[in-house]
Amino acid sequence: MNTTLSSEQINFYNANGYIIIEDFLDEAELEYWRHAVTQAITERNGLKIPGKEIRVGEDDGINEDATYFNNVFDQLLNLWQTNEEVKQLMLDERIGKMAAELAGVDGIRIWHDQALIKRPWANPTSWHLDTPFWSFSDRRALSIWVALDDATLENGCLFFIPGSHERTTFKNAGIGKNMSGIFEVYPEFKQTKSRAAVMKAGSCSFHNGLTIHGAHANMTPGFRRAMTCAYMPDGNTYNGIPNILPDAYVKTLQIGDVLDNDEQMPLIYKA
Repeated sequence: MNTTLSSEQINFYNANGYIIIEDFLDEAELEYWRHAVTQAITERNGLKIPGKEIRVGEDDGINEDATYFNNVFDQLLNLWQTNEEVKQLMLDERIGKMAAELAGVDGIRIWHDQALIKRPWANPTSWHLDTPFWSFSDRRALSIWVALDDATLENGCLFFIPGSHERTTFKNAGIGKNMSGIFEVYPEFKQTKSRAAVMKAGSCSFHNGLTIHGAHANMTPGFRRAMTCAYMPDGNTYNGIPNILPDAYVKTLQIGDVLDNDEQMPLIYKA
């Protein structure tokens, strides 16, 4: 596993809000990640997230919007909580150290992992931000995105608007069908040239949760699979947004409480 970051890579991330790491996994590691994620998805039997009775595709056909969004990607969250092999992958201290170095923090907790699978002919993922959806507000939060298949211009690779993380806010612009909707909130980026994150399988990217990003439609008959994990800098507090937190846990929280439950958001790296 290629987990050593150069100062040039860290500087690029800080300036642009994302970085691509080529050959993050070797061939054997890639096959193991594919096996673990596939097995974890199978075990879930369509349940999107532990602690919430939401299933993949359960809203299909109810209305036009539901049909559209259910054909953007299959999304299964917190696989680390239900599969031991994925847990060992997600809790890897080496990846936590990478996230901490990029974020410039001493400690990193898992916020949530998620498998993101664009099926053949899937719709595009509109421009959006991540952190405004989450239960804490930290400009340093970030995610890793590991390509389990080649991510190409044809099958739905990520795109980033470089430098946008420096000026976006925690206002939730949502994620709609209209790709240009984000620019109603951030018109200053409407003329900014985006950058494609074409990656071969086994490579990865990290991006800041306030970097504007999206993905192409899948214009192929094949799958585009990715395994991702969002990270929360240690010491953050609850902002009142439940997000992925189990209902029972949310009932114990008050705004301002420290989010340090190791069963829900394990600390995977501490300097």
